[in-house]
Amino acid sequence: MNLYQLARPLLFALDAETAHLAAIRGLTCARAVGALGLALPAPVADPVELMGLRFGNRVGLAAGLDKNGTSVDALAALGFGFIEVGTVTPKAQPGNPRPRLFRLPQSEALINRMGFNNLGVDALVHAVRRARYRGVLGINIGKNAGTPIENASDDYVYCLKRVYRYASYVAINISSPNTADLRQLQGASELEVMLASLCAERSRLAAKHGRHVPLAVKIAPDLDDEQIVAIAGLLHSHGIDAVIATNTTTARAAVTGQPHAEEGGGLSGAPLREPSNQVIRTLRAALPAGYPIIGVGGVASAADAAAKIAAGADLVQLYTGLVYRGPALIAECARALAR
Repeated sequence: MNLYQLARPLLFALDAETAHLAAIRGLTCARAVGALGLALPAPVADPVELMGLRFGNRVGLAAGLDKNGTSVDALAALGFGFIEVGTVTPKAQPGNPRPRLFRLPQSEALINRMGFNNLGVDALVHAVRRARYRGVLGINIGKNAGTPIENASDDYVYCLKRVYRYASYVAINISSPNTADLRQLQGASELEVMLASLCAERSRLAAKHGRHVPLAVKIAPDLDDEQIVAIAGLLHSHGIDAVIATNTTTARAAVTGQPHAEEGGGLSGAPLREPSNQVIRTLRAALPAGYPIIGVGGVASAADAAAKIAAGADLVQLYTGLVYRGPALIAECARALAR
C-alpha cells in the first residue's frame, strides 16, 4: 500500500474542495522538507519534442489543480513530464459559491462548477517567476465572468501579454461549462475572431521577446463531429500549435442516479474517458499528420493513457485520476507510454 492509499480515507472524509487544498498544501510542505523524493519513484525519462518544446515524458498535469501557479515545484517533483497551471483571468475573482466540487466515487468522477476562481494573472505571474522548475510549463488563460462575451478576446489577449515571457506554451480555455456563455467561443465565427486576435498579438510578442510561444486551444467533449472538424480547420489555418481534448462534460447519462449526479457543472473522470477519446479520433482524422493533440479526460490507469495515444493523442494529462489513484498514477502511465 502506498502513502496515498493511507491518506485517501482522511482526505475523502473532508469535503472535496477542502481536501483539494489540503493535498496541495501537504505536497508543498513535503517538498520543503525533502520528503517527496523519499516517497516517490524516480521520474520517468521519455523525452519527446512537440511544438518546438522538449517534454520530459508524455504525462502532464491538467489545468485546474494549481490555478494560481503556487505549487509548481512540488507538483513537478511528482514526475510529470510537463505542468499546466490556471485557468487564470485578468482580474482576481472568487468563482461560484461553495459547495462547488463534488465526488462521485462509484464512477471515480468529479463534478466541478468552480467558475475560474483565481487570484488574477498578476498573482500567477509572480508565483511562476519564483518557481525553480525549468521544464515545460503551460499557462491556461480565460476570461473574467463579468466580461461580456463579445469582449472576451480582450481578456484573452490581456492574459497572453502578461504570461508570454513565463510560459512554455499558453492554453486558451474556451470550453469550461462554468462561465456563462463561454462555450459560444467554440462557434466558427466567434472562434475566428478570437484566434485572429490572439495570433496577431502573439506575432507582436514574439518580435518583442525574440521567442515563439506555442498556443493550444482546449475544447469541450460535447461537440458533434461537424463542429470538431470546423474547429480543427480553424486551428490549423490560424497557425495554432496544438489542441487539448477535452474539458469536462455537461452530460450525465453515465452517472444517473448517483449522489451529486444532478449538480451543475462539468463532469470529469472515468465517464469522460470514451467521449474524450472519440473527440481525439475525430481531431486526428481532421488535422494534418503530426499536428499535436494533448489528450485529457478519464485517465486513471496505464491502459487509459495508452488508449489516448492509440486514439491519436501525442501527450496525455491527468487530474481526476490523481484524486482516486494518487501520484503513483503518474509514473505508471509514463512507464507504459515509454514502452
